[in-house]
Amino acid sequence: MKVLVIEDTVTSATLVCHQLTKMGLSAMHARDGESGVVMFKRERPDLVLLDIIMPGMDGFEVAHRIRQLEQDGDWTPIIFLTARASENDLQRAIEVGGDDYLVKPVSEVVLKAKVGAMQRIAQMRSALLVLTRKLDDANRELTRLSSVDGLTGIANRRRFDESLLREWRRASRTGLPLSLLVADVDYFKPFNDNYGHQVGDECLKAVARTLELKLRRPTDVVARYGGEEFAAILPETALDGAIAVADAMRGGIEALAITHRLSGAAPVVTISIGVASMMPVRGDENGFVALIKSADDALFRAKKLGRNQVAACLDSIEAEIG
Repeated sequence: MKVLVIEDTVTSATLVCHQLTKMGLSAMHARDGESGVVMFKRERPDLVLLDIIMPGMDGFEVAHRIRQLEQDGDWTPIIFLTARASENDLQRAIEVGGDDYLVKPVSEVVLKAKVGAMQRIAQMRSALLVLTRKLDDANRELTRLSSVDGLTGIANRRRFDESLLREWRRASRTGLPLSLLVADVDYFKPFNDNYGHQVGDECLKAVARTLELKLRRPTDVVARYGGEEFAAILPETALDGAIAVADAMRGGIEALAITHRLSGAAPVVTISIGVASMMPVRGDENGFVALIKSADDALFRAKKLGRNQVAACLDSIEAEIG
């Protein structure tokens, strides 16, 4: 443990440093406030013993400077060690950041007890900080897990709902379009029944990875919407751009060449995608519900037209043409 003694009286400082050394501590001495602050910055001691009356910068200002140098979460115990015994000095010492106040001369027994108490407090505080960091890490992991689909590893329905509302509000402020894709694995139930649930799960994982790889920007989000259904949020994307992304996704899934003998669309696993795009209106908090319905309607059209294809919402097409 390193102890910084800031004391202008050489005799007093030498005695205190000697006492600290006998306790098995490493003592450093600064003869004035300015050099004490510089030494604190350089050495980062575990404890500071500080006189009040010194030439130039007094102990109160030194304590204040030390507290300003500390980062969030840092704490270095400061014990004032001074000949001034007034209650006002004690009060001010605590106000500027001191943790204890001893009036000189101080016996070795008292100094040892006070230093030991500060050590215990520092150790308990350190243990508490470690525990707090572990709890923070655990909470972050829980938050992450609560927004991730357990099977596919992409965003889950909860994160999708939160992201869509957030992006809708943002688009209503910026006046930029927001697009939504809703995709469904074609004839997935026959696939699952025929090849087994384990193979079905692996299929969904492969589909999810491929859809995520086809996203173009970090702000785009693809989520497992439910069962074999997926959805993608494309902020600041007009209908033509959304259709291009959807086409890339559809082609990517077909290119996986996962055998599906019971599909009515192709001999491999395919997806159908519905695309919708809107220009959110400022103040329309629930407009995203219409966006979801439009994408769902477009998905229905894609299935009706034979599956393994992309269909855009007719309202979106009309809005794009208009």
